Amino acid sequence: MARYVDLLTDFTFKKIFGSEPNKELLTSLLHAVFRGQKHLKEVVYDKNEYVGDSKDMGTVIFDLTCTAKDGSKYIIEVQRSNQYNLKKRMLYYSSRLIADQAPKEDRKKWNFRIPQICVVAIIDGFVISDSKSGHVHDVCLCNKDSGAVFYTGLEFVYLELDLFLKRPEDLDGDLDRWLYVLKHLSKLNHLPDFLNHTVFERVFDLAEFTNLTKEEQFMYNTEVKRRRDQENTTYYQINEAKKKARKEARKEVKEARKEAKEDGLVARREGRAEGKLEGKLEVKTEIVRNLLSKYDFTDMQICDIAEVTLDFVTEVRKNLGNE
Repeated sequence: MARYVDLLTDFTFKKIFGSEPNKELLTSLLHAVFRGQKHLKEVVYDKNEYVGDSKDMGTVIFDLTCTAKDGSKYIIEVQRSNQYNLKKRMLYYSSRLIADQAPKEDRKKWNFRIPQICVVAIIDGFVISDSKSGHVHDVCLCNKDSGAVFYTGLEFVYLELDLFLKRPEDLDGDLDRWLYVLKHLSKLNHLPDFLNHTVFERVFDLAEFTNLTKEEQFMYNTEVKRRRDQENTTYYQINEAKKKARKEARKEVKEARKEAKEDGLVARREGRAEGKLEGKLEVKTEIVRNLLSKYDFTDMQICDIAEVTLDFVTEVRKNLGNE
């Protein structure tokens, strides 16, 4: 059993960042996320369940929502399972929160005084972008031609922990320190010197497993077990898909080479080295194509299965889409 709990489980995230006594921890995290651009004071927790106007609309449940003193509203979501439609989902969440601001009557007097809406998505276990674009994505409406900001009232911040690879000596600023804690806390056994700050001391104290009540320990262990079962299932599926994809790719390449040989298209001696390399690329390409078209794996999982780079997977996905 690790000394500290995983901050990104549903139970611990809401306990540490979503309870009234720990409000300063959420404020500190949001200050770091927006890197001094916003100054949140007197944050108030809001309801996190929004019931639709009809049965068909359904109910939206956020991880955390809060309102700052200036009226700006924040949605904080933790996403640990792959979501190809994550961006659309976050857009839908923000639209539900915006629509909820409209009064039932006298909308003319209201005159669309929509507060600023900010969505913060902490993503762990998969990626939604390539490594070249970094691990922090701060998104708003802008002019496509000039790049100038068009509207600041709707903002999305995506934090990809799988792309956050900084070591302790490389950390620069509060956001780096928070991301390091979110990603690595459950693997640590003491409070490091570079995190020797009151807010992180508080986090480490709250996250120590022995400081939880028996009921909280049970709830946490239940959620961790469920996640590990899911990971084991995914691991098994990946291995089975890996074996099947490689077998199918080898078969297809073998048949293609046989047909080429029968047609008299045999490589010359001086081109054999290049031909071997091309053959390997063919196998890799076929493996990636099969995984993309037949299975619901993330690009990072496909990189692991096919033993290729993320750029290689991206290129194959692009070509597959063009076809």
